[in-house]
Amino acid sequence: MRALSQAIPGALRHLLQTMPLSDGKVTFAWQTAVGPALQRATSVKLENRTLIVETTSQQWRREILRSSGVILGRLQEFLGKDAVTRVVVREL
Repeated sequence: MRALSQAIPGALRHLLQTMPLSDGKVTFAWQTAVGPALQRATSVKLENRTLIVETTSQQWRREILRSSGVILGRLQEFLGKDAVTRVVVREL
């Protein structure tokens, strides 16, 4: 028997991958992938399988770029391999 805390991430991934792609789903996957601090410092939108991340801070921009490979992998786990193929960061 597995603990509930071990089953939830798999169930969440399955649920997200089977639901239709929407702005809310992308935003939720972003928050789950990066955590609340980075989520509060950014806004995201998906355009043609490219996640556009906007931030007002050069420091957050550098952090996102540095971690973009890990972030992309997490987003693909939640949304599906073909939903997001790259991450672009823009500073407002």
